[in-house]
Amino acid sequence: MKAYLLHDASDFPWRRDEFWNEQALNQDLDLNALYRAMSAGDEYLYDTVKKVVPLSLSDVDDILYRQAVLKDCIEHEAVVRQLYQIAVEALEVERKTFYWALTASPASVLHGARDLVQALLGVLGKLRQVADENLGQFESAGFRRFYGMVREELTDDYFVTITRCLKALKFNDGVLISARLGRGNKGEHYILRKPHEKDPNFFRRLFAKGPPSRTFHIPDRDENGARAIGELEARGINRVANALAQSADHIKSFFFMLRAELGFYLGCLNLRNELLRRGMPVCFPAPHPSGERKLRYRQLYDISLALRTDQEPVANDADANGKDLLVVTGANQGGKSTFLRGVGIAQMLLQAGMFVGANEFEANLATAIFTHYKREEDASMHSGKFDEELKRMSEVVDHMAANGLFLSNESFASTNEREGSEIGGQIVDALLDHHVKIVLVTHLFTLASGLRDATSSQSMFLRAERRDDGVRTFRLIEAEPLQTSFGQDLYRQIFGDEKNGEEQTVSEKGGLSKIDESQALR
Repeated sequence: MKAYLLHDASDFPWRRDEFWNEQALNQDLDLNALYRAMSAGDEYLYDTVKKVVPLSLSDVDDILYRQAVLKDCIEHEAVVRQLYQIAVEALEVERKTFYWALTASPASVLHGARDLVQALLGVLGKLRQVADENLGQFESAGFRRFYGMVREELTDDYFVTITRCLKALKFNDGVLISARLGRGNKGEHYILRKPHEKDPNFFRRLFAKGPPSRTFHIPDRDENGARAIGELEARGINRVANALAQSADHIKSFFFMLRAELGFYLGCLNLRNELLRRGMPVCFPAPHPSGERKLRYRQLYDISLALRTDQEPVANDADANGKDLLVVTGANQGGKSTFLRGVGIAQMLLQAGMFVGANEFEANLATAIFTHYKREEDASMHSGKFDEELKRMSEVVDHMAANGLFLSNESFASTNEREGSEIGGQIVDALLDHHVKIVLVTHLFTLASGLRDATSSQSMFLRAERRDDGVRTFRLIEAEPLQTSFGQDLYRQIFGDEKNGEEQTVSEKGGLSKIDESQALR
């Protein structure tokens, strides 16, 4: 039996290795805030969603398949949580009887596997009951097939047959084994035989002649004889023990996969419930093939910021369909980085088959998502910030593929305007030539203006809005880049318009502190 709730016809690779830039994505997009909300304090759910979300789906049909299953989960949340508890119960039963798999003795394997299957029959019965009650209630192809599979595999005849077989495998009347003499008069071809059925008439059984046979008895103190009989019995039941152990493994594997796959959807339900509790909108995005250039959103916000604060983040609208390059400029601390993170998280959730934080969202699929964010200087002083940026950029380029999505946040901010703009321009040109979609946040006016002149037909320019009085709205509007970043606004906000007493320098005040992200909230 297979659940197939995450993929149409394959299992999810739960034992996958961490891919090369997974830690960078977690750091740059603040995915841990997302995972914590999805897990709701459950360590197992945390590990589950952390494996599923970053592994992007690359086919539109696969995303729509998972979205349909998730919509059913939202519509029937109580039933989904009941199924999850059934899977947990089954694995708890397995945990309590796991010892049978740790021995090589056929008798022990048979005994343990028989007890495990017997204990799991009750859990399988609960699963069948849920399938009977909800077969016509779910609309997704995934759940319809799942319930159909359960009803087809776990029939009434199945439970009757398996109960009878498990009773017979207790061997209350002894073990019947056939064998033949082989080379050197050694026994071979040991086969476990079905016990002779008893005559239902008691008196005929009482007076009937026994079958012609040669018998012998092992004395109570004959340890060698008992050991020899035990070895003969082991040879006879070995195949049956292995077959029953494989059946137990199959049932256990099914419940392991069912718990894991439902665990992802429970994480989605937890996240949705938390966002709705905070009054934040969610929607199912529209995916498009990777070869197209789609990016349109309405009231898109940064989910990680919404989860870390008690206020509603500022949301943005834009239509960048048909554009390869999205350049974001404007006033310092104007919401540019928050916007970039919101786009990155939305793209990841889209390709995980989930909902996103927006009223509307559509985008083309990316073959992979790459980030290049500015970092703090190397504390060990083995390299400077500029060298570190170049090293990370080289690693990104080495893994870059056509139709990938590249998110750049203030890349090469550690060098001067001229040098940073030259390097950044060459990198952007090369990536566009290789059909990579780019969202670029930069304070380098030379870079932004050069891209405006060279790529106007395939690019869109957004600017962090700043009112005439210097107030940031933390909204992004479609506008050309300006040569100033209005750093004096922040200086006045922190130090005031006039200096009192001795003149204070920026260094004496510890530099311009980064304004807390909460300023990007309504």
